[in-house]
Amino acid sequence: MSVEIHPTETHIVLNPPARRLHVVTAVVAGGIVSALIFVAVWLLAAVIPDKTGSPFAPIREFCVWLASTRIGLGLLESLYAFPIVEGFHLIGIALSIGVLCWFDLRLLGLVLTDVPVSRVWKQMMPVAGVGFALVFGTGFLLFAAEAVTAYDSMHFWIKIGLILLAGANAAYFELKVHPTIATWDSDVVPPRRARIAGLLSLVFWTAVIITGRTMAYSF
Repeated sequence: MSVEIHPTETHIVLNPPARRLHVVTAVVAGGIVSALIFVAVWLLAAVIPDKTGSPFAPIREFCVWLASTRIGLGLLESLYAFPIVEGFHLIGIALSIGVLCWFDLRLLGLVLTDVPVSRVWKQMMPVAGVGFALVFGTGFLLFAAEAVTAYDSMHFWIKIGLILLAGANAAYFELKVHPTIATWDSDVVPPRRARIAGLLSLVFWTAVIITGRTMAYSF
């Protein structure tokens, strides 16, 4: 492994053997991190009560109203509408988080290492943007159908908290890391703060998906 020192950043270039070792180490670390995320979410599901037990009246009243609207009742009572919306929600997850994972892995220096980070960003983010629009649009419809049940679920609030953390991490990357991309665009392994942002993105969005499943089974 060789290190090139530049005025503002430290650039890391891996030779082939070191790159293979780096990938193997990263895959093992990824497996360990995934297992830890699964255990953490499982503990949350097992230890934290399913219900909040202390509803906040104004928001709960909004949820009651939303669930009683034509959209909420129609989705909940329809034989086909709810599963169709849920199917599009899953497609949105694949398009958004699935595509975003490739960019996060590029930030970690694990895939597409011969492609500049900016090119990966430009090619993948439009697809991810469409996916996120689909996720949040269908997610709102699913929430409308189960508004009161979701509001009373502690797992729902854990999921919302994780989404906010993922959003904060994305904002940090956009405001602090992305503006400096020109200085490390073609690096095999981007600088540490870019790698940390990519890792946190993978962790948070993985936890969001897992928590979403625990939430569904707690209804």
